[in-house]
Amino acid sequence: MDTHSRSFAKALSWRVTGTIDTMIISLVVTGSLKLAATIGLTEVVTKSLLYYFHERAWLRIPYGRKTPA
Repeated sequence: MDTHSRSFAKALSWRVTGTIDTMIISLVVTGSLKLAATIGLTEVVTKSLLYYFHERAWLRIPYGRKTPA
């Protein structure tokens, strides 16, 4: 089972990737670097928390797990 700190580290590393993607898309759509940065920084907080809780919830679900021999 993953520790809370491992789940948190995974959430952060994924959010960096996702935020860069969101900022690029926002820049292309809006043409505004300031607005793209605002959107990116807002979603990094909300989606990091959502991912962390999603990851912790899945640790309680046995679906697809194999027990060690």
